[in-house]
Amino acid sequence: MYVLDNANLPQSALPGLRHTTLACSENGLKHLSVWRQTIEGGQATPPHRHDCEEVVVIESGCGELRIGGGTHPFGPNTTLVIPANVDHQILNTGAEPMQLTAALSGSPVEAVFPDGQPIPLPWKS
Repeated sequence: MYVLDNANLPQSALPGLRHTTLACSENGLKHLSVWRQTIEGGQATPPHRHDCEEVVVIESGCGELRIGGGTHPFGPNTTLVIPANVDHQILNTGAEPMQLTAALSGSPVEAVFPDGQPIPLPWKS
């Protein structure tokens, strides 16, 4: 389990979003999860928060990070830094798919809507 073939990892989806968990608690990690996601043009993550820190590297595409009452535009080759327990949403404002890799400081990762309701994630975290 030291080397994982990313091409053979299971994929999951939410509307407008494709997800692959690259590494998580299933791989023996206790304090780290790594995800790869594609957000389709004009689509977004649901508004949500995690009880861990998150760093998102935008590999391609452009969009907005909605966080802390503000909207922050970004493009490719940028990094989004999201503190724990802060509501946020990532929107793809372009027509092309957005590719990103996220590292989260917990495993497993739980996500909740701003009202505190759990989000049933269809992937291992």
